[in-house]
Amino acid sequence: MTHSLTLTPSAAKRVAWIAEKQAKPAILRLSVEGGGCSGFQYKFDLAENAEADDSISETDGVTLVVDPVSLDLVSGSVVDFVESLGGAAFKVENPQAAAGCGCGSSFGI
Repeated sequence: MTHSLTLTPSAAKRVAWIAEKQAKPAILRLSVEGGGCSGFQYKFDLAENAEADDSISETDGVTLVVDPVSLDLVSGSVVDFVESLGGAAFKVENPQAAAGCGCGSSFGI
């Protein structure tokens, strides 16, 4: 099974900006935790480095890393950064999500 993840140029630019402000490497870790209004929720953190078993995707010099357990739930996803009147946030377009919520930060399979 191919596990593909994509970080859009918009998301890569935002990660690079945040990492520069915090003086950290431009490595975004996406993980999935139980909870949220639909069963699972996305969690984003800046990482110091990638772990040996992480899935790694790179866009414009920014690295997206995902642990193996989370990868099963987000495989094929696109991570984007969107700005709207409601605010600005990272958004995961997950083809595996059967249900979602209005806030876009949780999903069900």
